[in-house]
This record gives sequence, structure tokens and C-alpha cells, in this order.
Amino acid sequence: MRKKFDQIVALCKRRGFIFQSSEIYGGLGATYDYGPMGAELKRNVRDAWWRHMVYGHDNIEGLDSAILMHPAVWKASGHVDAFHDPLIDDKVSKRRYRADLLIEGHIERLKAKGKDDQANQVHASYVAALNSDDLCKALHAVIMENEIRGPDSGAFDWTKVRQFNMMFETSLGAVASEDSSIYLRPETAQGIFVNFQNVLNTSRVKIPFGIAQVGKAFRNEIVARQFIFRMREFEQMEMQYFVRPGTQMEAYEHWRERRWNWHMANGINESHLRWHVHEKPAHYADAAVDIQYKFPIGWQEVEGIHSRTDYDLSRHQAYSSRKLQVFDTQRRERYVPFVVETSAGLDRTVLMLICEAYDQDHRGGASRTVLRFAPVLAPIRAAVFPLVRRDGMPERARAMYETLRARWRVAYDERGSIGKRYRRMDEVGTPLCITIDSETMDGHGATVRNRDTLEQVRVDDSQMEAYIVAVSGS
Repeated sequence: MRKKFDQIVALCKRRGFIFQSSEIYGGLGATYDYGPMGAELKRNVRDAWWRHMVYGHDNIEGLDSAILMHPAVWKASGHVDAFHDPLIDDKVSKRRYRADLLIEGHIERLKAKGKDDQANQVHASYVAALNSDDLCKALHAVIMENEIRGPDSGAFDWTKVRQFNMMFETSLGAVASEDSSIYLRPETAQGIFVNFQNVLNTSRVKIPFGIAQVGKAFRNEIVARQFIFRMREFEQMEMQYFVRPGTQMEAYEHWRERRWNWHMANGINESHLRWHVHEKPAHYADAAVDIQYKFPIGWQEVEGIHSRTDYDLSRHQAYSSRKLQVFDTQRRERYVPFVVETSAGLDRTVLMLICEAYDQDHRGGASRTVLRFAPVLAPIRAAVFPLVRRDGMPERARAMYETLRARWRVAYDERGSIGKRYRRMDEVGTPLCITIDSETMDGHGATVRNRDTLEQVRVDDSQMEAYIVAVSGS
């Protein structure tokens, strides 16, 4: 499976999906740039999420909050005191790992070998460690008792487990001082919470309602590897849903189902998804679950659904001395709403879609690499080719290209053989290739080739847009 992951990473570079950031200077660890194809794919995923969340519900509003926020926000949210990862160093390989993920990986390997009883014993010790008063000491004990070895070195020579705060700190203004220290936001959710009252007052919404946001977040990940799965600069797609206390579990189950179905609607095979219930929810949650995807590097989280109680609004109310309550006119009561959160990593979702779409087949007598994206998410919706560069075909193809690109991202290509052009489009996931040939010039429509079935049909110019909509859904 690791070989497949390496092939996907190579394809992303070769076809302009994802590049190492600052590559000409040797790169910057765990930071990546999206190339022409990656930028289109990422934008399509972002737009699909926004349409589903904001346009698909009459009680969800959008927001775009600032990356830089008052430092008191992060004190109130608990990030200053509690936003830590338990990390451990392999003395042989000099690599650093999250201790909790190290143990979880060991449990998964035991299960894969059919050692379920042993896996259950380690799991019980792990759960006890998560709930202990000294997390670092307890996790270290689990690692040592089960002789969990370094994934890269195979050695059993560890340091103690230590906690590291993951927030990036910077200075506001021209002169750095202790008073000017602020943080790059480690999550987008707090921008929603501090704007709760503003949205409530200006949007004429009432409980229950949600606030959705897509934006950058920053975490000083000490353990940052596995391509774009874990980065220091990333984007989140989050929605905070505000409900009356006591109704949060109903909303929690509702959004679990909605989010699972959204991923499947984007072309993810259900067998490649699973639920992962948190052994120890965060301090602010009374329920938490992750949607995990079976990446070539193993099962990993792509989205979390959390019942956050009233922790966030209550904390900000206390620290800001501003009322963050609603008044229920029917019940004649005032309360701080509870919150159900859906939080998906945009970059992780992009990686999941690439991994799911990646395929190699031998149809048509030749091998090819193809990305089978859902058409509505594909970076290029259709490609237009002249069969040859003469007899008026390039001009006719160019005219069709100009018509279609007014509505979609469309490619035009007249270089190389028609077979090579097909292969180039297959590798970036283009659903349809439209070829202008001699029959087109005689008034019999263009040849349209389907990426997945390789079926070719003739479609009249006047029907081409309708045909693309029928295939791609928009």
C-alpha cells in the first residue's frame, strides 16, 4: 500500500496537483502548494461543501473570520493551557512521534495479524492511560510494557513522553514585546463562537441554527509527515450548530448521518469509511466521533463530529463579560446554547478524493493511470481536441472550447496523438473528451469519449452543454 501512496504523490507532482512549498530552496517541511490542477480540485471541494452546508439549509449562515484574533480568545478557549500533543522521540532514528498515535498504530497491527485478545489488552491499557491524571507517564508506560518499537528504525529506545503546545506565536505591531504577542489561529471554530451574537442579531436566525466557515488554520506540528495529510498550514471546513440544551444528541446523530452521506455522494466507497469513537472526548465535549478513511497509509481521520456542550460560549461569556445567550419566547427562559460541530479537513478531503479516484487499468489494450473523480469535482470538466491540425478542425474545436469555458473549466489540446491526449486527460481526471473530426465537419456532431467506460458517442454542438450537465450533474 505504501507503494501506491508513493505513486499518488508522484502523480500529484507530475500533473500539477501539489508541489513542495519553496521547492527551489529545498522546501519547507510539512508545507505544500497547490498547482493548477490541485487548486481547481480544492476549490471544487470547497464549493461543494459550501453548497451543501449553506445553500442546502435555510438555517445555516456563512462566515469568514480573521486569522488573527485577540489573545484572550485562546485563553478563554483553553488553547493556551491545554492545546498540547504528547510526543516521544526515537533515540535511534531521531524521529518524533505522537505517543497516542503510536499506540493506536500498534493496536491496529495486532488486529491485522489476528491477535485480537492482545489488541484488546493493549486497548484497555490505552484507555486507562487517556483517563489518568498523568497522561505522559501513563502513555509511556503502555509503550514500554508492550515493547512498541519505532516505526522507522525498528528500535526500542525511547525518550520520555512530553507535552508540546502547538500554537504558532507571533507579534502584533512593529516592535515585538510580551504585550504584543498573539497567535495564528489553530482552528477556525473560535471565530464562529466570538461572532455568535453578531450573526444572531443580523441574520434573523433562531435556535437551532448553524454558522459555517472555510478557512486557514495553523498548528506547529512537531510530527508532520505523510504528504498533505498532516501540515502546519491547512484549511478547515467547519460548521457549528447551536441548539437548545438537552437536544444536542438528536442534532449530533443528525449531523453524523448527513456528513457520512456527503462523503459517499462525492464518490467515496462506503467500505473505505468507518466510524472511530473517541476513547476520551476533549474536555469540552460530551460525545465525539471521527469519520476515518482507509488511506494507503492506513485508517486516518478526515472529519470529526463533536457535541461541544455550552463550553465555548460559556467560556467566552465569562472572559469577555458579554452575554452570549438566547431567549426562548415560548419557554420563557434564557440559556447559553449547546453546540454540535462538524469539522472536516479540506486538505485531507482532497487527499482522500485523490486516493479514492486513483486507478490503473488495462482497458482498450493499453495500460493507463486514471483519476476517477466525481465529474462535478474534477479539475477539468471536459477537454476539446481537433483530431488533426488541418481542414478547419482546430478552428471548430477552438470555437467549441470558447463556448464551453464560459461555463466550466475546459481544456484545449492539439499536441501529440489523440491517444496521448486522452491519457493526459485521464491522469488529471477529466470526465469527458470531445473530439472534432471529419464527421463533425460534415455535420454529424463531435465524438465524446467517457473517461470511465471509454464509450464514444456523437453529440451535436447544440446539445453539448446539456450532455455535459447530464453526465456531471451540473
